[in-house]
Amino acid sequence: MSPLPASLPALVRTRVRAAVRRPARLTPEEVEARTLLLRLCSLLLQYPDAELTAARPVLTATVEALPPSSTAEDLTAFTSWFAGQEPEALERHYVEMFDLRRKSSLYLTYYLHGDTRRRGMALLTLNQRYKAAGWDTDGGELPDHLPVVLEFAALAGPGGGEAPLRQHRRGLELIHRALTDADSPYRHLLAALLTLLPPPTEADRAAVAQLVAEGPPNEEVGLDPYGTYGEGEFAPPGTFVPPMAAPPTRVADPATTPMEGTR
Repeated sequence: MSPLPASLPALVRTRVRAAVRRPARLTPEEVEARTLLLRLCSLLLQYPDAELTAARPVLTATVEALPPSSTAEDLTAFTSWFAGQEPEALERHYVEMFDLRRKSSLYLTYYLHGDTRRRGMALLTLNQRYKAAGWDTDGGELPDHLPVVLEFAALAGPGGGEAPLRQHRRGLELIHRALTDADSPYRHLLAALLTLLPPPTEADRAAVAQLVAEGPPNEEVGLDPYGTYGEGEFAPPGTFVPPMAAPPTRVADPATTPMEGTR
């Protein structure tokens, strides 16, 4: 992932507006502020490794310098918690929220296509979008991983860059709801992110309710690259998925099995 922009001190002085506006009507200052918010969310939603936890003072100071807004309040609530936790506790919480819970997985195409072959095509399409924009993700994560999608939105700008976020709004709503139900501080990051998207429609709300009740589509064919584990939980890349047990070996009964040479 790219670091925060070198012009960060100038960016944090821009006015951050939570009200949704069409990308074509955004001023240059608003575009810069929006880019900063997307990049902050991208960084804070990554696994809290040693590099990220070491950057907590800088990230906290950046958020504290944001102009007052509901988005800034959400980010402040998260960084206040994030800065006060032990690194091991942060790692455990992250794994529990995003790796072990299907309803708060950060892989967005899962919510739209579930464990079906259509998900593979969606991943390919998303990767092609990145390449067409001249962006190489380095292959470290699947292209639908939310921090990756946010980084692309920050780099490519409003419009085409944020199109994947708008496309997966219902998945983002479900993640926010699941994190809220779990009382996870990460809910504040999703709340901040959702302020940048158009308000949900009635169809969006109905679709999210259906996802909560039924889960994403399911299919048992062609899932090896996107395996499941546990009770149907989605396995992130790199997760070990144990193979199915082999059928028991049948031991021949010597009383009924012909001896060699008697056939």
